[in-house]
Amino acid sequence: MKIKPPSQEYLDRAAALSRDEVERLFSRMRGKLARRFENEKIPSLDAVALQLQIEDEDLAEWRERWAELSARDEKKQKRS
Repeated sequence: MKIKPPSQEYLDRAAALSRDEVERLFSRMRGKLARRFENEKIPSLDAVALQLQIEDEDLAEWRERWAELSARDEKKQKRS
């Protein structure tokens, strides 16, 4: 899997973060992104922006799955 460059929206959001928020994002960074940052293949602003983008995508996916599970649960309760 290739790491795609971050969008301008996420670069702007990453630039606006405080030092503490950036440190928290770095602590949650894992996998290929963390290795590329550690090996200085991508700048820190790009790494933070990519991490923000990944977390937003993960959250959207989780919310989608949660909505599906809630809908299934509602169906089961209506049948009972």
